[in-house]
Amino acid sequence: MKTRFASLIATFAFATSAFVPITQASNEGSYDVVIYGGTSAAVVSAVQVKKMGKTVVLVSPDERLGGLSSGGLGMTDSGNRAVVGGLSREFYHRLWLYYSREENWTLQPMPKENGIPGQGGRGFDNDSQTMWVFEPKVAEKIFEEFVSEFDVPVYKSERLDREKGVVKEGATIRSITTLSGKTFVGKTFVDATYEGDLMAAAGASFRTGREANSEYGETLDGVQVQHAIYHQFQDFVDPYVERGNPESGLLPFIHEKIKGKDGDGDDFIQAYNIRMCLTNDERNMVRIEKPENYNELDYELLLRSIEAGQNVFMSFSAMPNHKTDSNNDLAVSTDYIGGNYEYPNGSYELRDELYEKHRLWQQGLLWTLQHHERVPESIRNEYVKWGLAKDEFVDNGNWSPQLYVREARRMKSDFVITERHLRYIENTERSIGMGSYNMDSHHVQRYVAEDENGRKTVRNEGDVEVNPGAPYPIDYGGIIPKKSECDNLLVPVCVSCSHIAFGSIRMEPVFMVLGQSAATAACLAIDANVAPQDLDYAVLQKRLLEDGQVLEYGVPSPSVPSEKLSGVVIDDRAARKIGEWGQGAGCPKFVDNGYVHDDNADKDEKSIVFEFSGLKPGVYDCRVSYSVHSNRATNVPVVAETSLMRIENAVNQKTEPPIDGLFASIGQIKVGDNGLATIVVSAKGTNGYVVVDAAQMLPVE
Repeated sequence: MKTRFASLIATFAFATSAFVPITQASNEGSYDVVIYGGTSAAVVSAVQVKKMGKTVVLVSPDERLGGLSSGGLGMTDSGNRAVVGGLSREFYHRLWLYYSREENWTLQPMPKENGIPGQGGRGFDNDSQTMWVFEPKVAEKIFEEFVSEFDVPVYKSERLDREKGVVKEGATIRSITTLSGKTFVGKTFVDATYEGDLMAAAGASFRTGREANSEYGETLDGVQVQHAIYHQFQDFVDPYVERGNPESGLLPFIHEKIKGKDGDGDDFIQAYNIRMCLTNDERNMVRIEKPENYNELDYELLLRSIEAGQNVFMSFSAMPNHKTDSNNDLAVSTDYIGGNYEYPNGSYELRDELYEKHRLWQQGLLWTLQHHERVPESIRNEYVKWGLAKDEFVDNGNWSPQLYVREARRMKSDFVITERHLRYIENTERSIGMGSYNMDSHHVQRYVAEDENGRKTVRNEGDVEVNPGAPYPIDYGGIIPKKSECDNLLVPVCVSCSHIAFGSIRMEPVFMVLGQSAATAACLAIDANVAPQDLDYAVLQKRLLEDGQVLEYGVPSPSVPSEKLSGVVIDDRAARKIGEWGQGAGCPKFVDNGYVHDDNADKDEKSIVFEFSGLKPGVYDCRVSYSVHSNRATNVPVVAETSLMRIENAVNQKTEPPIDGLFASIGQIKVGDNGLATIVVSAKGTNGYVVVDAAQMLPVE
């Protein structure tokens, strides 16, 4: 048997001029589907292949199965849980079964019914029989049970030979070989890694960093200064080693100036961290030690941010048995901003080095907060209560070995999912699952800015947290490469999408949904003897629905494209903004890509000016669009003006817009021969949040 496989590999190597050292290789067999990755998506993909009666092997570069889901991310970023289906939902159901047994609450009493908070709903949900907050070791246990129950062969700690380990015949992958010399032959392959290493090694197009907004007609991609209002420095923080002296140099990881303006593309990567499983239960605690080679200068920015008023430094989301999933929070925290730019395309050795730098940063952060004399005693007393959970990650010094790779490579295929698909401005024809979480990016860089007093100060850039408005479908085209590049590969994690769209898709429940759909497509393509790119979607759709996947949500689109409206419509994106306005999309419905809001602050300084030109002379109905909510203002002033007349009115934004639930009329106005008109919406003197979406000039017959 081994001789036949060796001969097969040698033939493929000769055909593609790719040299595989057969004498060192150990051929591990031929499979219908070869899955590369140890993530939650990888495990679910493997299980689905077995459920469909095909042979499969799981080749994991990691020792621990489950990726972030077993790597400390116990506070599930679930979004709308109603759209989590299939094996993904089965995972959260199995967690519920585990935690429904009192004996598994070893360090605390079993809470009362539904007594644990979670993100987006109850953490312990008896109504749906799902559990959304959990200990890392329990998640790992369930992933191990998955592969054991379905008899999936698993090879752990097997890193792909990225230089010469992918053998192709034309656009078809024939085998992959790991650095240890193990070779796996397959009909179809799935790359379910966070990094997209198999995808890249197989020659599929990909990109890193952020697109310019102009590339796909987006509003939240690229450099983000205006939207970076969260996790921001609260006051002046001097950026220089010697305060006030630029000649002394900048503190670590601060750029002299920001590169590009809002909406420009770049190749920077949003920050990573390690999700820490901490505890304040002394029975199960390992104290934080001062790191070797601790460099106080690395934490000078933290100390100065404390002086400026920061008093929260990480989250302590409660997990069972007195544990936490602790994540980044506010200006200086666990995110190692700027320390990951080389990670996506870096060698394994470099990635290991970057992991260790992230770990040391967080260890030093905790130690500083607990013990440094410049930290106020009240903060030290609060943080010294916490240590690492003794019974978690016992083979890695109680630190998760999984770096939170929020984003690395993203495939660039014939179909690219963008903000416009998430907001229903462009159609998604071939749904294979749904997402719903915020379009979310962590900060990307720190830079020197100038405050209102002309002083040089530090600012963070890149954070975006905008709701797409409703659950949205994810297109099959997002997980298949260009056929000319690779015709037997599916990529359910490093999806073909823009940076800001990935910011919503990149959630563990969604990765598991896409992993199951990718495996389904792989098996059906084998059955039909076609490339995944040529698979009949109707066949795929039918099987996905049979397996419990949720492909649509049954709600109206939250977005109304401006080009489908009558008259002349100007969206808020094209209006002139006076003052700083926030971006929103959480309250449908709205025109195009969402709306802006005044954040209910600094109202005297804020207005939006819609400037119309080229109008035909005549009478027009003047309209403004807003999304209704109970926190809105009831007295929003609107003024319309032409060369012939001026009208004023006030809009009550607590009531639904009377025209199609989208627009409110402020009256009729006559346009003169110059064809010009302006509509101005102001926040001045208002008694609640002011939302501005669009303005419309509709000719009156």
